[in-house]
Amino acid sequence: MSKRDYYEVLGVEKGASEAELKKAYRRLAMKFHPDRNPDDEKADEKFREATEAYEILTDASKRAAYDQYGHAGVDPSMGGGGAGYGGGNFSDIFGDVFGDIFGGGGGGGRGRSSAQRGSDLRYTLELDLEEAVRGTSVTIRVPTLVGCETCDGSGAKKGTTPSTCTTCAGHGQVRMQQGFFSVQQTCPRCHGTGKMITDPCKDCHGDGRVEKQKNLSVKVPAGVDTGDRIRLAGEGEAGVNGGPAGDLYVVVSVREHKIFQRDGKNLYCEVPISFVDAALGGELEVPTLDGRVKLKIPDGAQTGKLFRLRGKGVTPVRGGSAGDLLCRVAVETPVNLTKRQRELLEELRETLEEEGSSQSPRAKSWFDGVKNFFEDMKF
Repeated sequence: MSKRDYYEVLGVEKGASEAELKKAYRRLAMKFHPDRNPDDEKADEKFREATEAYEILTDASKRAAYDQYGHAGVDPSMGGGGAGYGGGNFSDIFGDVFGDIFGGGGGGGRGRSSAQRGSDLRYTLELDLEEAVRGTSVTIRVPTLVGCETCDGSGAKKGTTPSTCTTCAGHGQVRMQQGFFSVQQTCPRCHGTGKMITDPCKDCHGDGRVEKQKNLSVKVPAGVDTGDRIRLAGEGEAGVNGGPAGDLYVVVSVREHKIFQRDGKNLYCEVPISFVDAALGGELEVPTLDGRVKLKIPDGAQTGKLFRLRGKGVTPVRGGSAGDLLCRVAVETPVNLTKRQRELLEELRETLEEEGSSQSPRAKSWFDGVKNFFEDMKF
């Protein structure tokens, strides 16, 4: 059966550019590739036909012979240059086209795959609770890799340029033939860059990047908490071979506070009071992040009692109403009593014992529970 015209196979005009040929072949390859059409002989035949046409028409000498003599000019049985899977620039076909289709690294891009994004960096920023709640601006000093100014990131000595890698001919990939199969892998000599640096830059030693301390201003929004991250785009490590820089993530860590503990948008603090204030009640000054406020203690207050000051907590960083300040009462037992104080307390104890359980309802409840426990256990 006679072969179809290669231009007709790809669906392009005779004067089509290489970019047009590539676009046409990519479309056909995506449609008829065997991996997408298993056990479909017709699709496999069309794929091979398109591959042969693309290989011939993207080779300048073979295309010239084909344009002048037709298939006879490239048919090996007639003395032509030959076509098919094994010849010409198949590695370019694989890298340039199939790499685009299936996400491979590719060899035909002459080192394009060697461009790598720089690494992201993490910086832990310690803040006082007041700074985290109100927001602040700080300047941080970050060690990172930046593009070498001496060689403009090329890695080559000033006044020189990198040369084409002789192992992969600048493709960044090499082709390994194993029987029927052909495998593409990163060039071991240039590590995928497609270039060799014979005379490296003295400052970066050929890497194209140097270590540097950067001073960066960070605006911390109000309401942040431990674990929150602030992203500074492009402030990470410089990319490799022209790749974009990574990002810097500033991770917040709030220091422990002497008075307040934070739980989400609420604050907690412990308020010690004398047993006299707890018994008689009174008014105390308690601290908040906005200043001091009065807290009224009712008579008979017990340890652990919570008093809520609404709106005296934290306004969340993502918006919403402010939290509350919860003050936990801790009744303090007096120490270092004078003789007179002891006498007064003894008198108080006697009067309390005379009154019985009405003065100490929690104690009576507890002792009743203990009594029932021992009775149930039959000790």
